[in-house]
Amino acid sequence: MRRERDGDYDVLVLGSGIAGLFLALRLADRARVLVATKKQDFESSTNYAQGGIAVVAGAGDSLALHVRDTLRVGAGLCHPAVVRAVVREGPDRLRDLIAAGVRFSMDREGLSLGREGGHSVRRVAHAGDFTGKEIERALLAAVQGHRNVTLLEDHLAVELIAAPSAPGRRGLRPAAGAARGGGGRTVWGAYVLDRERGRVRAFRARATVLATGGSGKVYLYTSNPDIATGDGVAMAYRAGAAVANLEFVQFHPTCLYHRRARTFLISEAVRGEGARLYTVDGRRFMPALHRLAELAPRDVVARAIDREMKRRGDKFVLLDLAPIGARRIRQRFPNIYKRCLELGHDPTREPLPVVPAAHYQCGGVVTDLEGRTSLPRLFAIGEVAMTGLHGANRLASNSLLEAVVMAHRGAAAVFDALARDGDPPSVPARRPTGHLPMLEAAGLAHRWEAVRRLMWDMVGIVRSDERLTNAAAHLRHLRADIERDHARYRPGADLVELRNLALVAELIVRCARWRRESRGLHYNLDHPRRLACYRRDTVLARGPRDPQ
Repeated sequence: MRRERDGDYDVLVLGSGIAGLFLALRLADRARVLVATKKQDFESSTNYAQGGIAVVAGAGDSLALHVRDTLRVGAGLCHPAVVRAVVREGPDRLRDLIAAGVRFSMDREGLSLGREGGHSVRRVAHAGDFTGKEIERALLAAVQGHRNVTLLEDHLAVELIAAPSAPGRRGLRPAAGAARGGGGRTVWGAYVLDRERGRVRAFRARATVLATGGSGKVYLYTSNPDIATGDGVAMAYRAGAAVANLEFVQFHPTCLYHRRARTFLISEAVRGEGARLYTVDGRRFMPALHRLAELAPRDVVARAIDREMKRRGDKFVLLDLAPIGARRIRQRFPNIYKRCLELGHDPTREPLPVVPAAHYQCGGVVTDLEGRTSLPRLFAIGEVAMTGLHGANRLASNSLLEAVVMAHRGAAAVFDALARDGDPPSVPARRPTGHLPMLEAAGLAHRWEAVRRLMWDMVGIVRSDERLTNAAAHLRHLRADIERDHARYRPGADLVELRNLALVAELIVRCARWRRESRGLHYNLDHPRRLACYRRDTVLARGPRDPQ
């Protein structure tokens, strides 16, 4: 790993999860790559992924079956060509991960495969119940050992560097279907906050890749780490890129209900092994609601739990792992077993209290199948991107699959951009924000709380026209205050993240208000039916005169 320095790079990658690291490895032999990550190198949503990667690798499975499951769960909004391409390339990318040193679990038949909600067969390759951590370990080791990759920790992107596009330039086409965005600008890197030194640095690059993850922290309760503040979506939208389908926020049905572990996930794989859901008084409720019972798609299970909690006034429901067996629990889910014991719960002896929590952003920055956005030289891969794979609801464990496939495809598109003429324009080496001393944390805390609680109460698992209208009005006032502070004060990490979080919250509400139906993860009490006229993506793009 090279020593950090200011200056120009061939490629700037923002984010150090599976997508960003896999792409950096693909590029490293032929390009100088800078990977900037907002906290420590291992801090990413990938690191917290328990389940695994969905891929056709077992007897009784087929590409057609995986495609069918993905389309069914996506509730009519998946892009079929994208689904077929991603599923088809899955086995090859799985082999790439193994070659990179990822140690997946094995059994007597070979690769151990789990089953999760929405899947008709076992097809989830895993490393126990800490798959993401194992993938992150292997990819970080490979990246840190490469001479052409610079990895900067504690560097938070503040804004993309976007300049007017030169007329007639060849080979810098935007993503298909995303022509509404852009405003005639090209991205040439980003302004990045050095958190340790408290200053903003300008990194120029001939290709910039958003691999910043999702926006789970926009909600009060989430399975996501603190880094998931929607930075990539917010920066891309402010620069003029098209974003889409942000109303489809996936809530994981089963986060442990515990005051000391509000983000600890109980993997869906435990239900794949036989765990069952009950109300507090012992009534099993999923078989009456869906033919797959506890293995129904996540939106169905999350809404069912939410309904039972509200109907009864309970704070949680119960997840009973007893059908799995004590020995199998300890072998298959060692991380969950150990953590639950630390928190005073023995899953081999008692049901676990669980609640839904915000988990995955199915929408994002619009891209094509090579990761191109509507802005030339800007790419997006992983959870930050909207490729069309997930539609209105993500099939479990398709996220790591999409990340690695799109990173592989994106690398080829980045090389194409690097081969074209064009050098970054001169940019000011100063921070593009205010000059007053950094705003105190206490002055930001109540706004963080206000945005996240507002989204949880009004734009959560179940929505209504009235709730969405109220949310939009409150967010307008909150965002106006936040933007004023951003213009006046020196940028600290909390203010930068809060600004991004509030913008993404507003974009989620805008998308949700437009979709006057219920489909997939978006359920509106005033419009409970699915309507054919809304079988299309919800696309937003900021015009050149629109406020940020």
